[in-house]
Amino acid sequence: QVQLVESGGGLVQAGGSLRLSCAASERTFSSYAVGWFRQAPGKEREFVAAISWNGGSTHYADSVKARFTISRDNSKNTVYLQMNTLKPEDTAVYYCGARRALVSSFAADFDSWGQGTQVTVSS
Repeated sequence: QVQLVESGGGLVQAGGSLRLSCAASERTFSSYAVGWFRQAPGKEREFVAAISWNGGSTHYADSVKARFTISRDNSKNTVYLQMNTLKPEDTAVYYCGARRALVSSFAADFDSWGQGTQVTVSS
């Protein structure tokens, strides 16, 4: 497992942008696939985006395609989620998860999680 810390959340108006970061202290982080998930009040955690260990493969939920971009900088042990054209329905706590295996869109496949960062989009 690896320790993860999310940052970059906040309050933004609809149509605005935010960039989330998922940082790890372990140098082995570069060998982990990473996924971003979100959970709104009263709802289950849902997949947002995922990236393979080397960034060569990315996957997105249909609801965020063309608006969100996942990327990573392994020299900084950090994965980013650039969120543009935010909508009120994007409001949730965003979590990053890591797994030392192939990229996945299923939360149950990830064994390391951060504490989450709140994103609130006002209309």
